[in-house]
Amino acid sequence: MRTFLGALVALSLAGCAAVPASKTVEVPSVVSPQIAAELLKIGPVVAPPPTEKLYAPLAEREPYAGVQVRRDVRYGTDARNLLDVFTPDKPQAGQPVLVFVHGGAFMRGERRTGDSPFYDNIMLWAVRQGMVGVNMTYRLAPAHPWPAAQQDIQSALKWVRENIAASGGNPQRIILMGHSAGAAHVAQYVAHPQFHVVPGSGLAGAVLLSGLFDPSTAESNPPLQAYFGKDAAQYPAQSAVPGLVAAKVPLLLAYAELDPPDFHRQSEQLNTALCKAGKCPGLYKLIGHSHMSEVYSINSADKTVTNLMKQLVDRVR
Repeated sequence: MRTFLGALVALSLAGCAAVPASKTVEVPSVVSPQIAAELLKIGPVVAPPPTEKLYAPLAEREPYAGVQVRRDVRYGTDARNLLDVFTPDKPQAGQPVLVFVHGGAFMRGERRTGDSPFYDNIMLWAVRQGMVGVNMTYRLAPAHPWPAAQQDIQSALKWVRENIAASGGNPQRIILMGHSAGAAHVAQYVAHPQFHVVPGSGLAGAVLLSGLFDPSTAESNPPLQAYFGKDAAQYPAQSAVPGLVAAKVPLLLAYAELDPPDFHRQSEQLNTALCKAGKCPGLYKLIGHSHMSEVYSINSADKTVTNLMKQLVDRVR
């Protein structure tokens, strides 16, 4: 199965001709039967606490073997402008860099909370794959509406470009990854050149997991309005879809089978627009996974998501 999946992803990342227009590829998961049953019970909702209970026992705990962690590095002036840097104990020069942007419905979220292993798990996976990991927090709505998060991503990437070589990272090989609201923020950054740290975005790739990409077609709700505002007339200009179609950044686009329906629709809308422009990235539906399990499973024996990510990483090395 892994060989087949790797070949499938490699083909789709290579270009539109490899994936039929707008096709959604269902990726079989390796979720354990016990966890799969519990995820079905939780259902298609965003439910961090019960999902974390399922995955926390599978995650590494500090101290992390073979990994150095530098926490609370300031990249801007706001109290939330902080990042953590993960490197091997003996870093080698020129390694790709994975920058992760957490979710939280635009109004909350942390790169790490208390003794939770999340989202250190994503950083540990990056280091185990020969990368440098950077985990960032950013300003939140409603106090900081659009485009505050994009401005913070710009500032964080500026810090990475100027400083990451000292940790063994290659500033020309940055992959920006976002989940949920974080995926929306990553998409907005890529799509709107006014936020780019350098012309062309400064990215070697972007990973968009279960994001909302067009506020004009997304379900209206208080968190969405808190970030994008209540004036729907502004939403088309804030949409990431046209800019993502125009961008030249390689994308990995995926959502979970047990995501709430709007995440399905938004991913499919973006994929359709990209394919119409001859830029099919391949859209991956993670069978058996939920909104939170897709990120909590990273760096565990469940490689549903990381098999996809590794193909993009290998492409930009």
